[in-house]
Amino acid sequence: MAITIKTAADVEGMRIAGRLASEVLDMLTPHVKPGITTNELDKLAHDHIVHVQQGIPAPLNYCPPGYIPYPKSICTSVNHQVCHGIPNDKALKNGDIVNIDVTVIKDGWHGDTSRMFVVGEGSIAAKRLCAFTYEAMWKGIAKVKPGARLGDIGHAIQTFAENAGFSIVREFCGHGIGRVFHEEPQVLHYGRPGTLDELVPGMMFTIEPMINAGRREIREMGDGWTIVTKDRSLSAQWEHTILVTDAGYEVMTLSAGSPPPPAFITQAAAATA
Repeated sequence: MAITIKTAADVEGMRIAGRLASEVLDMLTPHVKPGITTNELDKLAHDHIVHVQQGIPAPLNYCPPGYIPYPKSICTSVNHQVCHGIPNDKALKNGDIVNIDVTVIKDGWHGDTSRMFVVGEGSIAAKRLCAFTYEAMWKGIAKVKPGARLGDIGHAIQTFAENAGFSIVREFCGHGIGRVFHEEPQVLHYGRPGTLDELVPGMMFTIEPMINAGRREIREMGDGWTIVTKDRSLSAQWEHTILVTDAGYEVMTLSAGSPPPPAFITQAAAATA
């Protein structure tokens, strides 16, 4: 599959889908507290996407080759779950961390984003992992511009995370996105600068590093979807959908409630303004 280059009309469709996906996370934020189940969060998200946004939750019944259909409308990965956690009836408890991953289809376009949430009062270690993972994602985003290479993104994320004592999950990566949920290119969160595909305006893909507090090794649970750390260490992930523009990048999955970019991003923007 070739990398698709988005037209101006395509970008506008993706901008809408991305904002809607982020707004689902805004809506869920006040509900993520001790005592709620991930099934309840799934129902809130499903109803909001379908009835308020008139969209489609992309994960529901999604069935790539070799998988069983995914049974829920969002992914909720708790504590040592790395990704693709299936919502269930277990209540979140004080101190848990949870990644909520949302993909909304609107007018055929996919908006894909995820955030970490600390439930109640998290430990210093858990909050540090979530904060460093967020910054690692932005370290990758900051490398996006025409002429850069995908390896530049992975290298920036890997060096930042590993220098902080964390490890990078290798088996899952970011991906191209548009009318297709997962398309080319694959966006690795590790690698060497100056390698892999060159970035050109109109490319669009997700950057979504999965970073473990312990070792990087993972395993799949019996449900065929949920991925966990082998050593049961905590894992965190953040995700944005990114457009390569003529001058650099645009984050497509922003909304009123999006967490602000790290200081190094805003300082760099101010310096070039």
